[in-house]
Amino acid sequence: MRFVLASGSPRRREILEELGYRFTIQTGDFDESTVSLTVPEEGVQELALGKARAAAESVTVTEPTLFLGADTVVALDDVVMGKPGNEEEAEEMLKTLSGRTHTVYTGVALLEKDPGGSIASEKTFAEATEVRFFSLSEEEVDWYVSTGEPMDKAGAYGIQGLGRVLVEGVDGDYLTVVGLPAARVYRALRERGIVPEQEAHHNM
Repeated sequence: MRFVLASGSPRRREILEELGYRFTIQTGDFDESTVSLTVPEEGVQELALGKARAAAESVTVTEPTLFLGADTVVALDDVVMGKPGNEEEAEEMLKTLSGRTHTVYTGVALLEKDPGGSIASEKTFAEATEVRFFSLSEEEVDWYVSTGEPMDKAGAYGIQGLGRVLVEGVDGDYLTVVGLPAARVYRALRERGIVPEQEAHHNM
């Protein structure tokens, strides 16, 4: 079965590549504003499925193909924090997260499309990881915002980048915070017969 990543995220691509998967990347147009995030764990799965469906609709497949969509949201007290629109918003978000524990949800959708064009199956799941921030000083917040890193990140920080110095502890799968819960994804793909290349070589 062909495997397609329905995400333009370089971090998700890297995680799958590091595991040894062979895949292509295909994204489609999906209006994220149509999804309610009132319940973050449910909304993030809907976002992932919307992205997988949009990618599947945008291409014709000649063999059974599995599309993997994913989305990540940051929630504090069950209220989702999006990406900051400007530096002031980034500062506000970081001050709000300072000294507190928030939850990062990554939703994953696996959609199988057959050559006839119909959807053979759809499955979604979500992983949640708790992230605890140090109490941040004004100087730390100013410095981090000045690096520019928070600007395209949900919750205004990137744990795999400079933002790691803000984090006191992580409870759960660290890669869920980066953008793709690798262990859970590996198991879900394995159920579909999609395994990393290295493993295939080892079994020969």
